[in-house]
Amino acid sequence: MKIAIIGAGNIGGNLARRLTKLGHEVSIANSRGPQTLAALAEETGAAPKEVTEVAKGAEVVIVTIPQKNIPNLPAGILDHTAPNAAIIDTGNYYPRQRDGLIAEIEAGLPESRWVEQHLKRPVNKAFNGISAQNLLERGLPKGSPGRLALPVAGDDPASKQVVLDLIEELGFDAIDAGGLDESWRQQPGTPSYREHDADSLRQALAEASPERPAEFKA
Repeated sequence: MKIAIIGAGNIGGNLARRLTKLGHEVSIANSRGPQTLAALAEETGAAPKEVTEVAKGAEVVIVTIPQKNIPNLPAGILDHTAPNAAIIDTGNYYPRQRDGLIAEIEAGLPESRWVEQHLKRPVNKAFNGISAQNLLERGLPKGSPGRLALPVAGDDPASKQVVLDLIEELGFDAIDAGGLDESWRQQPGTPSYREHDADSLRQALAEASPERPAEFKA
């Protein structure tokens, strides 16, 4: 598949490493320009692009930048993706540590619903609860002991299935976590926001509370 990654931090960089090894055509962009991605491009074969160009023709777009920077993305950045492209939001709202107060999220709007409103495209929430190191090192063949599971929340069944399949290809059990309005179940501070196998993750999602823990409030 043709996959675009917006954000070249730890998660974005390791997704580029994993996805290129699986044979996908990966483009990547950051806020500092493609010239700053030369080393990652040489290592992985991913194509460095301007952020305004990276999503053109992409079948999957992974947005993996700090929550506070979402409104700063160029208008229309997703206008020229492939038809019905799957958009993935990997982000987390860290008001005290990084992002400051985002009023809508503080009032109870799921983090990825807020992202969706800014991007003006349906999104799937995925990859937000795994460390970059585990993303790089812990992928295992299906059925392997110790295989980690990752949740995916989203409203469009076809788009969500693309993301579920991609997670399985990366070596993790993909768990359908419901619609995007249920994506609070995998936000920071919930029981699912740590390592789980498939059965444990399903239980953690079911036990989640919509009340945001104090350490994740502004």
